[in-house]
Amino acid sequence: MYLSRLLNAAEVFMSQMTKRALEASLKKLLLQKPLNKITISDIAEDCGISRMTFYYHFKDIYDLVEWVCVEDAARALAGKKTYDTWQEGFLNIFQAVLDNKPFIMNVYRTVSRERIEQYLNPLIHNLVLGVVEEKAVGLTVSEADKNFIAYFYEYALIGVMLDWINGSMKEYPAAIVERTSKVLHGSVIRALNAFCTDKSLHSLPND
Repeated sequence: MYLSRLLNAAEVFMSQMTKRALEASLKKLLLQKPLNKITISDIAEDCGISRMTFYYHFKDIYDLVEWVCVEDAARALAGKKTYDTWQEGFLNIFQAVLDNKPFIMNVYRTVSRERIEQYLNPLIHNLVLGVVEEKAVGLTVSEADKNFIAYFYEYALIGVMLDWINGSMKEYPAAIVERTSKVLHGSVIRALNAFCTDKSLHSLPND
């Protein structure tokens, strides 16, 4: 049993190492040409692996791109999903995008805005849902309504980030996050109270 777990852990580690190497090759190639001009053979050759090895980990280049975006954002969000820390998590995502500007701008110009939005959706949703769940403690709000509130704010935050990317990331992320925080301050709590089914037990908290 112990040997089996050890072998599984080693396999997972090697898989992650290969994915990281593919990520590095993709980012290197994106400095040289647009995404739609890069082939799986290009990535495999630069990485020193076979095409079959690539297909073992990813179904196509866009699958690799999505994995890179999700991994970068997930690291940026680590532990930043509470009411007091969501701004830091959101700022960290901005910073991660800025740190990978050549990669992000190349992907943004090559694929559709909708695909970039699809990459960001689950990450921002988890960030917002963490805040909603925290503030919903003690309130009688259905899961469907909590998800609706999270989706509402998710699309607002994604829209802000996509417009920033579309503008070549010229504005300081900290300034954007500060303005966003002012708009959202207290509004999640108000939304939860509006959906609360037990109005007699809860009053609207102050901002």
